[in-house]
Amino acid sequence: MPVKTEELSGKEKTAVLLITLGSQKSAEIFKHLSEEEIEELTLEIANMRMVSPEVKEEVLNEFYEICMAQEYISEGGVGYARDILEQAVGGDKAIDIINKLTASLQVRPFEFARKVDPNQLLNYMQGEHPQTIALVLSYLSSSQSAQILSKLSPDKQSEVARRIAKMDRTSPEVIKEVESILENKFSNLVSQDYTSAGGIDAVVEILNAIDRGTEKFIMEELEDSDAELSEEIKKRMFVFEDIINLDTRSIQRFIREIDNALWSVALKGASDDVKEAIFGNMSKRLVEMIKEDMEFAGPVRVKDIEEAQQKVVNVIRKLEEEGEIVTPRGGDEMIV
Repeated sequence: MPVKTEELSGKEKTAVLLITLGSQKSAEIFKHLSEEEIEELTLEIANMRMVSPEVKEEVLNEFYEICMAQEYISEGGVGYARDILEQAVGGDKAIDIINKLTASLQVRPFEFARKVDPNQLLNYMQGEHPQTIALVLSYLSSSQSAQILSKLSPDKQSEVARRIAKMDRTSPEVIKEVESILENKFSNLVSQDYTSAGGIDAVVEILNAIDRGTEKFIMEELEDSDAELSEEIKKRMFVFEDIINLDTRSIQRFIREIDNALWSVALKGASDDVKEAIFGNMSKRLVEMIKEDMEFAGPVRVKDIEEAQQKVVNVIRKLEEEGEIVTPRGGDEMIV
């Protein structure tokens, strides 16, 4: 007996959606999921009963409506999304869509701040305590945060960056208090659960988007004040997969510094794009040698691959510091 849409759980609807989209598109979606999520959805797909074309269409429409609602929320908030949806599908349907979405979507604090010019935000925040500034920047886009951080006084720049990196979880009461200073009417959007913000990944995103001079100053200050944190940030500033963003001259330059035996391990777990970037800048004979080494090496531990790739990244970072190569980042203006 065919399944009905109202009988399906959220996980089952996701399975129906993946079936409807087909194997290629589903494979792309799986790339963004955890191993546990992939296993659960694969099991759901395998156990899925007969799904009628009508159910597939209903699930697809529901997914589309939720995506549109999420886009409206990011553009102008929950109120704006509800108004637009009411005009499009009617009041009851709009409320139903919003309710489904907010069950899984947490509206981020400081929603209003992401729509304000960074220079205006800077005027409000530059006199605030570094911890307050760090909290707000953790919720903004990396480009906004980069603009604000680059214009803070030098003594605050590294301190704010350090506090973002050290930040883990902030209580809703603190978020509400800070948020109300900037815009009281948005304080009711804050979730009652503890909200994750900041962390090393957040400060890396900001530093990747900031101008190189400010980035260098902040990293030098952090190296003096917190060497361990500075090293952890450095490890994430340029990852092995970013090799594909380097220009040909830079790739050829750092290749000369890498031992062939290291390449045979580092490239084991590399993407096809990275392999193409590396092999495309080597001699045919060298490529054949490395490929033979990779083949005869057999299985290699993931830990060994990661260590080899980090050694390559360390060489790239060293050459960049010496001015031998340039790794493109946000805020850089490239002149050919």
